[in-house]
Amino acid sequence: MIEPSNKSNPSSKDKPVYFISDAHLLFDVNAKEELLAEFLDSIKHLVGYLYIIGDLFDFWFEYKQAIPAAYLGVLSALRNLTDAGIQVIYLPGNHDFWLGDYLTRQVGVQIAGDSLDIEHQGKKIHVVHGDGLAYDDLGYRIMKRIFRFKPNIWLYRLLPADLAYWLARRTSAVSREYTSAKQSDLKGYYDYATKKIKAGCDAVIMGHTHMPEIKSLDHGIYINTGDWISHNSYAILQNGEFRLEYYKNGGKS
Repeated sequence: MIEPSNKSNPSSKDKPVYFISDAHLLFDVNAKEELLAEFLDSIKHLVGYLYIIGDLFDFWFEYKQAIPAAYLGVLSALRNLTDAGIQVIYLPGNHDFWLGDYLTRQVGVQIAGDSLDIEHQGKKIHVVHGDGLAYDDLGYRIMKRIFRFKPNIWLYRLLPADLAYWLARRTSAVSREYTSAKQSDLKGYYDYATKKIKAGCDAVIMGHTHMPEIKSLDHGIYINTGDWISHNSYAILQNGEFRLEYYKNGGKS
């Protein structure tokens, strides 16, 4: 069980814990990026911890001297949170698993592994993006191994940045369509969450499906944070209770 430190801000443990995922920010500055940056600024004095459960970016690949300029608004908002002593923890998804150390060095974001076991406000929580959990995702699970094979990452880094991001835009669109086609295939996600709950977790929180949901399973709770494509949704743990909320310009809806 991993419990994040309260050293940077001792009052963090008493504040709400936020969970977001699946903004799929694109390579050009747009209203969605601006809305997400506005949301992050709005929670600066409210949040104790922020967990980003994958696919904040539609694609992320780090060159030593280049990152997409369109992400700077959100990166600045995240830096404002970490400068205020708020711990921001990032679990990679299936669109942004090529994370390096830039977010840690320049933004102060902590990079976690594919899943994380945490405890807040007396709740044992398992956090995971959720890609590959659908029962008929065998093809994707094979592709995941290929994409994360270190020699392939090295070869991709040899591509010029403009070509690499053009290829990424094409493949990311295909991946989003694949995820959308499987939105009704949720049994694998529920069964995974049920196993974790039976093993002692109070809640399992994930993203990936783009479908915001809170569902009682066994003696615990399954939560999907939804997305920032159609729903602008996020989960909150406050005073020991979980809930979903939705953001619009100027505040929650």
